[in-house]
This record gives sequence, C-alpha cells and structure tokens, in this order.
Amino acid sequence: MNRRDLSSGLLVCCCLLSETKASAQDGRSATDDTAKAVISQTTSRITIDGVLDEPDWETATSIGEIRQREPNQGEKATEATVVKLLYDSQYLYIGVMCFDSDPKQVIGTQMSRDADLEADDRIEILIDSFRDRHNAFYFATNPLGALVDALIVENDEINKDWDAIWLVRTNWTDQGWSAEFAIPFKSLNFHRGQQTWGFNFSRTIKRKLEEDRWASPRLDLQFVQVSEAGEIAGFDGIAQGRGLDVRPYLSNDALRSSSGAHDASAKVGADIFYNITPGLKWTTTINTDFAETEDDTRQINLTRFPLFYPEKRAFFLANTGAFSFLNQGEEADIIPFFSRRIGLVKGQEVPMLAGTKLTGKAGDYDVGLLAARTRATDLAEEKDFFVARVKRNILKQSYVGGIFTNGDPARPAFSRTLGGDFRLFSARFLGKDQNFGIDGFLLKTWNEGLTGRDQAFGLGVRYPNDLWNLSLGWKQIEEHFRPALGFVPRSDVQKLDISAEFSPRPKDFLDVRQMVHELTFTRFVNLAHNQVESWRVLIAPIKYDLNSGDEIEFNYASQFERLFETFEIANGVTLPVGDYRFDRWTGSVNTSSKRRWKADFESSFGSFWSGIATQFETGFEYKLAPHFQTGITLEQTFARLREGTFVATLVGLRGDWSVSPLLTLFNLVQFDNETGSLAWQSRVRWTLRPGNDVFFVLGQGWLQDEARGRVSFHRTDTRIAGKVQYTFRF
Repeated sequence: MNRRDLSSGLLVCCCLLSETKASAQDGRSATDDTAKAVISQTTSRITIDGVLDEPDWETATSIGEIRQREPNQGEKATEATVVKLLYDSQYLYIGVMCFDSDPKQVIGTQMSRDADLEADDRIEILIDSFRDRHNAFYFATNPLGALVDALIVENDEINKDWDAIWLVRTNWTDQGWSAEFAIPFKSLNFHRGQQTWGFNFSRTIKRKLEEDRWASPRLDLQFVQVSEAGEIAGFDGIAQGRGLDVRPYLSNDALRSSSGAHDASAKVGADIFYNITPGLKWTTTINTDFAETEDDTRQINLTRFPLFYPEKRAFFLANTGAFSFLNQGEEADIIPFFSRRIGLVKGQEVPMLAGTKLTGKAGDYDVGLLAARTRATDLAEEKDFFVARVKRNILKQSYVGGIFTNGDPARPAFSRTLGGDFRLFSARFLGKDQNFGIDGFLLKTWNEGLTGRDQAFGLGVRYPNDLWNLSLGWKQIEEHFRPALGFVPRSDVQKLDISAEFSPRPKDFLDVRQMVHELTFTRFVNLAHNQVESWRVLIAPIKYDLNSGDEIEFNYASQFERLFETFEIANGVTLPVGDYRFDRWTGSVNTSSKRRWKADFESSFGSFWSGIATQFETGFEYKLAPHFQTGITLEQTFARLREGTFVATLVGLRGDWSVSPLLTLFNLVQFDNETGSLAWQSRVRWTLRPGNDVFFVLGQGWLQDEARGRVSFHRTDTRIAGKVQYTFRF
C-alpha cells in the first residue's frame, strides 16, 4: 500500500462516515432513552463525613434504578444502590448508599491516592461537564475512602495521573456502606450557563463479580464510553471563581555518591493554573522539581528494540490527554509526542527551567499547546521545545486532529514532526447496539541531514464487542521517520496485524463466566530489503474467566525472525545474521484479586531463536486490610542457545503502609542481574488537605560485586529528598 492507496482509504472512510452519521440518526430512538435525572440545590450546609443525614439528603430524589451490566445484562441488581445529587454555588455533592445483605463481606483493601481499586468493592463516577460526549472527569472510591481521579479522553483512554482538589468520605453501617463526595466547581471545567451535563455511575460488588450501572448497562459498552452516559440537569448560579490556583513549593535534595562526595541543593518554584476561559486551562511551572517522582519499574530487554517507560512527572501528566495521538500506549508503534523526551537525555535528568501549556476546549475543538525550556548541562545545551495538538469533535465518538512538534533534546540540529489522525467510531453500528470504528493517521518528520522516506501512515478497522472483538490494522513507517520528541521502536517497516476474539458466556459450564478464544497474526516487512523481517501467530484456545474470579489460559505461538545484522540478546551471547523459526507454549493461572492473597503464575517453554528457553513470571500479593499491602514479582528466563547460555532475572518487592487515605508510605525494592544493581526507594505522601502535600523520598542503591559472589553488594548512591507544596485558590 502506498500513499495513493491511503488517500483512497480516507475517501472510503469519509463515505462510511456519512453512512455512520445516518445510522446514528436512524438509531436516535436509543438516544431518546438516555437515563436522565434532575439535580437539587442545597438549602443548608453539607458536612462531608460519609453519613447522609442532612435534611437535604433526605429530601433529594434518587437518580433512578441502577441495573446489572455484568453478569446478567439489564437485570435488577442483586443489592440496592441509591444515588442522590446536590449542589450549591461552590460544590457538586454526590451521596451514595450501597446497601448490602451481608455487610461483613464488603471488600475494601486500598487506601492510597489513585490506588488500583480492581480488587475492591467500589463506586465510579463519570462527569461530562461540557456534554461533548468525548471527554469526561472520573472519580472513584471504595469502602475505605480512597481518592481516585482521572481524565477520560476520546471515549477510550483513562489517565489516572491527573489529580484534582476534591474530597470524599465513607461510612460502614449494618446495612452496607455509604460515600459522600464534594467536588469543587473550581476543579471542573464547564461552559457558563450550561445546565445539562453528562453523568454516569457504576457500582462493583467484588465478591459477586457484579457491576451495576445507571446509564447504558450493556456488556458491549465500557464505562469510559462517555458518549453513552446519561444526563443530569438543573444547574443554576454555579461558578469557577477567578479560576486561578497558585501552588508554590519548597524542596531539598541531598545526594551521597559511592565515592563519598556529598551534594545538596534547595529549590523554590511554583505551579500556576489559570482558566483563561471556562474551557481552557493555562498551566505554568517555574523552576520545575520532580523530587516526588516514583522510580521506573525495571525491565530486561530481550528484543532488538527500545523498551517503553511511561511518564511519571506531575507537570507532564496533568491534562496529558490533550496531546494523545491515535492508539497511543505502551504497545503503540508510533507516539509522535512522548513527554519523557523533555528533561531526560540518555536516562539522565536535564533540569527544566520552565514549562507552560494551554489545554482544554474551544467550541468543538480540543486544544493542547506546550512550550518548555531545559537548562544547559554536560549532556545537552539549553533547549526550547514546542508541541501543538488540536482535535475537532465530530458525531458522538469521532474526531479529526492534527499535531506538530519542534525540538531535539539530544542534538543541536532541528527536528520537526507534522501530521494528522482521525477516528470514526459508533456504538450503534448500522443502527444496532454494536461498536465499530475506523481510524487512520499520516505523519512526516523533518530532521537535519535526512531527506526523503520520512513519513509514517496507516489505517485500522475495529469491531470491539463482548462476543466478537475483531481488528485489522496496517501501517508503514519509513526509514527516516524520526520524531525527536516521539517514540518509535521500529522503523523502515510495514506492519500488518489481525486479531480475532470469540468470547461466549456459557450457562452452567464448569463454572466458567466467559470463554475467550483468541487468534492474532502480526507481520513486519523490512522496506530496505523488501523481505519479511518477522511474523508471529498466537492461538489461545483456552482463556477462561471463572465465576470465582480466577483466570486460566493456555496458548501457542509460532514466531519467525530474520536478522539482517547481528543481535546481542544478552551479555556475551550474540546471534548471527540469518533466519530463525521457533515455537512457544504458554500456560498461566491468575487467582482472583478479591481474596486477601493473590497469586499469578505464567510459564512459557519451547524453542527460542537458535536453541530453547524456559521463562517464568510469578507474582504473589498479600493484603492485610485496611492498612498494609505487600507483593513480590519474579521474572526469569533460562536460555540455552548455540551461541551461549544465559539467565535473565528480575525481582521486584513492594510494601505499602496507609495510615489513612491521605497518608501513605510506599516502598519499592528492585534487582536485575543484567546490570547487577539493587535499588530501594521509600516515598511518603502526606496530604494535609487536598491540594496541600508533603513528600519525602529516600533512595539507596547497591551494585553486585561479582568478584566476591552473587550475594555480595557494595553501596552506591544514597539520595534523600523532601518537598512541600501548598495550593492557594482564587
């Protein structure tokens, strides 16, 4: 396929867009059945304590019935849930009573900020304050009152690294548990005078593996599909104030190197947030500090391509969805803007002098503008960077967009990227309650010293539903396509990927809730040699989700790799140029997260490159609710190849202690035998009140002393850092 074929494909997509629009109009009767509720204004003060005993809660009406999405779609929930909404001039209040016939069986294990609540009973809230049916605010909690918030982007992505200022309290009773939310209007964005917002609510009863939902309780619809949310109406006289938040900070960082040298520094800076319009937020950081950032999770690379490490720095994570590109994520082949490129060169931090960005909504457009400046160091000179992203929302779940980046973190030469993408998606394909989507992109880079063959483009078709999940994708990444502010693990290739999943839900069959049968095919063609570079076929005949919450899987993968140059797969083990064909068998068991303990085990065996290999991934987690969580993971590869043998080992140990939802101690210990390094990081986050935080970080490293044996280590760097930040709201 060439660019002419791509243009023809785009023309076909435009035709399909018209058909889908007509289908959406034909299916308007479904939209007319949207769940709706009216919000009431308070007449007295609401105290956020988790107890819904104020007179306003007594007189407020419920939003309506919450029905099952899973396991029995559309049926009456097994436990009653009452949700009520109130507001005053400053806050949106949400009161929830989760009745339970056996309150002692309610599960709550997590307390920390933005905790993974997958193992717990929980309630989730979606607020589409612009009613654009594309993006939304997300809030969640569990019976212990954990504060979890996120941004939902384009009915698909959820960014839990966004932190808002809000409050929730919970209360356990002999009838179940209740939750009381207070969300300041200053923490949300909305158009002045807009009285109708999008809203959805979900409750999970973990021991029953039951999810109950207010709007669109359908198996084919995920909670993040904002387009299918219900509506709440009745807002009057609400405001965001001046829309200005100022968050100054003070930090101190001390480092003791392995040589005994000491280095300490103090830093003062600030983050400023200002709503230029109700929909556009301007964020500026001055003398930026990332002292509180968690260490990256270790990985051992047994591939020929660079590994992906997610962004963890607060400034870049805030409203990051405004810059997201099509199908972006850890498995993405192309990320035109990857914020870790700014302020990090060759794994070393380059201090940021300042950064500013404008994100939000202007009419039917989503806008993201970012400018940043880094200081000069031994690794790189002082640099400026600029990123622009714009999307035009069309229909309920579709958009067209463009992106531009400028700057090269590692070289003095210029580098620019320009391109666009589109997504055409409907939850009522051809008038039926089925998801269907088509997407595509076209990108071009300009780099000093490189000319020609500098584009990337592709098309994809998706049919992601509960019974059938089908996808077909094709893309081409040319040799000189190099976005300096992006992430492209593999270039000079054409990629074809096909995936099919058939997932019936049998009745009374071996206690199986859902049977997933999967087939995937991926092929890369090297453009320079015009030959197949690699392909992989995966067949998973057994992939069962049990009613107990446990999961079992058995799959077979056949793989082909063609090396056009030598590849050092491990220290001292180099594979020569040639063709390699190998087959792998994998079995895995994952126990249910609803239990106090959780165990995961995966074993893979069979031929591997020029020999054989056995791989193990084992994890064990123990929860001593409500305060303590600990877990250990072990990944090992034992390989015997013609070129040599090697063992790759990766160990991780976590232990977290939560005093309350506002105070948590995080501990992470990691070791890998590739570098021979052992590292320990302890982090404390104490939220005095939402928006005002104290951080303390202690890090210690050790390096393996091979001359004295595998268990002998000597100390390397020791780091101690502290940070205090306070938010002033106007």
